[in-house]
Amino acid sequence: MALMACRTKVSRVLNSFLIEKIGFLRTGISVNGFSGRILDDPCRRIGHFRCYSSFSAAVASNEPRLGLGGFEVLGLKDYYEYRKSLYGEITHKALLVDAVGTLLVPSQPMAEIYRKIGEKYGVEYSETEILNRYRRAYSQPWGKSRLRYVNDGRPFWQYIVSSSTGCSDSQYFEELYHYYTTEEAWHLCDPDAERVFVSLRKAGVKLAVVSNFDTRLRPVLQALNCDDWFDAVAVSAEVEAEKPNPTIFLKACELLGVTPEEAVHVGDDRRNDIWGARDAGCDAWLWGSDVHSFKEVAQRIGVQV
Repeated sequence: MALMACRTKVSRVLNSFLIEKIGFLRTGISVNGFSGRILDDPCRRIGHFRCYSSFSAAVASNEPRLGLGGFEVLGLKDYYEYRKSLYGEITHKALLVDAVGTLLVPSQPMAEIYRKIGEKYGVEYSETEILNRYRRAYSQPWGKSRLRYVNDGRPFWQYIVSSSTGCSDSQYFEELYHYYTTEEAWHLCDPDAERVFVSLRKAGVKLAVVSNFDTRLRPVLQALNCDDWFDAVAVSAEVEAEKPNPTIFLKACELLGVTPEEAVHVGDDRRNDIWGARDAGCDAWLWGSDVHSFKEVAQRIGVQV
């Protein structure tokens, strides 16, 4: 027991060893149904230090580095050898995947859809105006509840749509709201995702989606024919916790029957995905920086596709 407690502590220390001092996040348009994030370059020079999006991104660099107290930071090979010493050739027992921006993305720009559907309801704003008004509305604190997405999220999205377009017509909102539950509205980021996920599950790696979304996420996954790829889905509207709150990651691990230290989360938002997962005790890789495809994710875990 003492040995396992020690391993858990070491794992958490390693996962958070290089906490970003950069993480300069500029919020972009939400693609969560009606936001993608725009990230600055994940590697920055600050004095004599280089900051990285995650521990695994840092160790991927081959250049010599000194960590705290003058100790050299582990190299990539050393890091994986450490994981293998704990868990075997497959370094993680579970993969947690962010939905919007990682697993799937909108097929058309939000402002374009708002305008096209809104024309017959009297929406006159240009796409640029809609986008600017959307950003202002989305950046405001949501005072109706502590969560943006409660159940189906309708009150929040009604506020966003009317603020963005100046139109409060209920039929317009319902048509727009329904559109974002269809396969027309979304497509998968990685066309090889299904093949990779099948290989991961055959290797015994459990899979879960972890997303800040309302209850439409499950119908969206069904529309894209990928709902059966996953062993569990942790949606903020159901868990009643939104990333970066570690509760949603812990819930996903509970649903999968693994400990946080046995899981790695992949997502495209430094604050919500990387920091949130680490706070829960999970490993975390930044999509688009640490990893660029699910095949690369699988290879890092130790599964060949």
